[in-house]
Amino acid sequence: MPKTAIILGATGLTGGMLLQQLLEDNRYDKIKLFSRNSVEIKHSKIDEHLIDLFKLEDYRDIFSADEVFCCVGTTKSKTPDHQTYTMIDRGIPVTAAKLCKENKIDTFLVVSALGANPKSRVFYNRTKGKMEKEVLEQEIKHTYILQPSLITGERKESRSFEKIGKVMLNFINPFFLGTMRKYKSISAESIARAMVAIANSKELDIQRIPSDEIKNIAHNN
Repeated sequence: MPKTAIILGATGLTGGMLLQQLLEDNRYDKIKLFSRNSVEIKHSKIDEHLIDLFKLEDYRDIFSADEVFCCVGTTKSKTPDHQTYTMIDRGIPVTAAKLCKENKIDTFLVVSALGANPKSRVFYNRTKGKMEKEVLEQEIKHTYILQPSLITGERKESRSFEKIGKVMLNFINPFFLGTMRKYKSISAESIARAMVAIANSKELDIQRIPSDEIKNIAHNN
C-alpha cells in the first residue's frame, strides 16, 4: 500500500536530495512538506505547507503520515543568535517527534551530527545532543538518529568555513581508517539514500547511526 511521508527541511541540501529520491520511489504516493520557503517543484506527489516551523504544533491536525524525515538544521554563520539556533536545531525536531507520538506515527528519522553530546562544552554538539535525548524520550517505536560527519554537496548558499573543511577532508579522508572511518566526510545523497533504506527496513534495531554506518547502508541500497 503506498505510503505518505513528511519531510521537514526539504529546501536544504540533504532534505532536497531526500525529496528527489522519494519522488522517484513508487512506495510513496504523497510527500508532505512543512517549511518556510517553497521547494518550487511541481509534482503530483507533493503536498506543500508553507508555515512558521517554530509554530509546528499549530498544524498537528494535518501532521499525519507513515514516516517523518527531519532534515532541519542551520549554521553559526547563518544563525549567530544562540536562542534562535537552539529553536531550529533542537526545538523543531523535538516538536516534530512529539507530534509523531501524539498522532501515532511510528517512524521518525532525524539528521543530527557526529559528536552530539548533551554535556559537550561545544555549543553545536551540546545542542544536537540535547535534541537527540529529547527525541528518544518520546519513545517512538522506530526512531533513527543519523550522525553524519561533514556533509558534502552543492548548496544554494555559500558556507566558506565548510568549503575550507571539505578541502581539508578530501586530503585527509584516506587516512581515516578503522575506528576513525566515521570521521570521513559524507555526501548528502548518501544520507538521503540511507534514510529511505532505513525507513523501509523495520528490521534495523539502531537508534543512533554514525557516519560510516550511514555510508554503508547507502552503498548497499
